[in-house]
Amino acid sequence: MSPTESPRLSDLVEDLEAKREDASSGERQILVLGAPQLERLNGMLETPSNRRVFLARASTLSLAIPGLGAALAACSPGKSGGRDSATARAAQGATTSTGVPRTHNSDSRLDSAVLEHEHRPATSATGTATQGAQDATFRRYAPELPPLPGSGKQQLHWHSRETPVRISDDTVVAAWTFEGDIPGPIVHTRVGDTVEFTLTNDANIPHSMDFHAAQINPKEAFRSVAKGQSVSFAFKPKYAGAFMYHCGTAPVLMHIGSGMFGAIIVSPASPLPPAKEFVLVQSEFYLEEPQNGVRAFDYSKMLSTLPDFVTFNCRPNQYLKEPIHVKVGDRVRFWLVNAGPTHPCNFHVVGEQFDTMYLGAPPATPIRGVQTWDVPPGGGMCFELLCDVAGEFPFVNHGFGHGQKGAIGLLVVS
Repeated sequence: MSPTESPRLSDLVEDLEAKREDASSGERQILVLGAPQLERLNGMLETPSNRRVFLARASTLSLAIPGLGAALAACSPGKSGGRDSATARAAQGATTSTGVPRTHNSDSRLDSAVLEHEHRPATSATGTATQGAQDATFRRYAPELPPLPGSGKQQLHWHSRETPVRISDDTVVAAWTFEGDIPGPIVHTRVGDTVEFTLTNDANIPHSMDFHAAQINPKEAFRSVAKGQSVSFAFKPKYAGAFMYHCGTAPVLMHIGSGMFGAIIVSPASPLPPAKEFVLVQSEFYLEEPQNGVRAFDYSKMLSTLPDFVTFNCRPNQYLKEPIHVKVGDRVRFWLVNAGPTHPCNFHVVGEQFDTMYLGAPPATPIRGVQTWDVPPGGGMCFELLCDVAGEFPFVNHGFGHGQKGAIGLLVVS
C-alpha cells in the first residue's frame, strides 16, 4: 500500500495485529492515521450496505483502534459538533461517499430562509404572527366534541396562518396555525366516512398536513406547499379513536411546537353508549421572552425539552377558571390527544376512576378500573367514567412537573 493510498479496513486490522505480535521491543504498538485516512474510515462507517455490516465495521475499528470514534467525529469534513453536522451537510446538499444524496433534514433557519431579514432565526416570529398582538383577546377553547356531519362525507378547506393568539390574560404567542387558532379545529368523523381535505397556505413558511387517522401515500398527500399554494386529498378512516393531525414540514418539531396541530375524532361505525363527550389536546409551550408584547415559540428551547407551559387545548389552567360541567348520572367520555411535541400525558381524574378505557380502537380492547394512563406524544386514547358522585373533580396530567405548568382542569358534577 502506497503512502498516499486510502487504507482498506482489512489492511489496518492486519497491520495492527502484526505489530502486536511483534513483542520484541516491549513497547505498546499503535496506528497513527492522518486526516485523509480518517475521512475515508468515516465514510466507510456512514455508508454501510446494511446494519450488520455497520456493526461489524464499527466493532472491529473500536477493538483495533481505541478512541477512533472521537477521532472520526473530530476530523469529519464540516463537523463542528455532532448535532449540527447533519444539518450543515444537508444545507450544502452533501452526498455520501457512494455518491447517493443524503436525506435532507433541515433546521428552522433553512425552512424559513425565504424570510431573510424579517425572521429571527429559530422562532415563530414570522410574517403576521406578531402583528396586532394588543388586539388579541382571550377565548376559552370549547372542549365539546362537535356532532357528526349529516352525511357520510365532509369537505374541509383550511388555511395555514401566522397570527398572534392570546393564551392567558398576560401572554400572547406568535402562533403558526390551522384556521387561525391553536389547537386547530376539532374534526369529528366516522369509520368508513370520507374526509375531503384541502390546505391552502397563507403563511410565509411552507406548511403541510398529516392526518394520523388516514391511510394514504404521505409523499403525495402530506407534501409541503409554499405560500399561495394548496394541496388536496381524501381518505376514509379505518379505525375509531382519538387521532392527532399536524403539520409535517421539516423540522416537524418546530411546526408542531409552534401550534400546528389538532385532533380528529373517529367514532366507530356502531355508536358508543350515550355520553357527554369532550376533547382535550395536550401540548407544550417553549417560548422566548416577550418582544413588543408577544412571545415567540423558540426552537432551541424545544430541543431542551423544558417547557414553559403544558396545557390542555393550548390555554394553561383554562378549565380551572371555566370548568367543564356535567350532571350526576352522566357518562363522561374524554377523547385525549397528546400533540407533544415531546412529553407524555399521564391522564388522571382526582377522586374518580375510569370504568372504561380503550387501549385500541373503541369499542374493542376495553380496560376496566383505570386510575391513570399515559398517552405518548403523537398518540390518543378514549377514557370514560360514570359521574355518580357530585363534586369538583380535577383532571390532570399526573406527571405533576407538567400538570402544575397548566395541564389541569375541573370537571364539576352537580
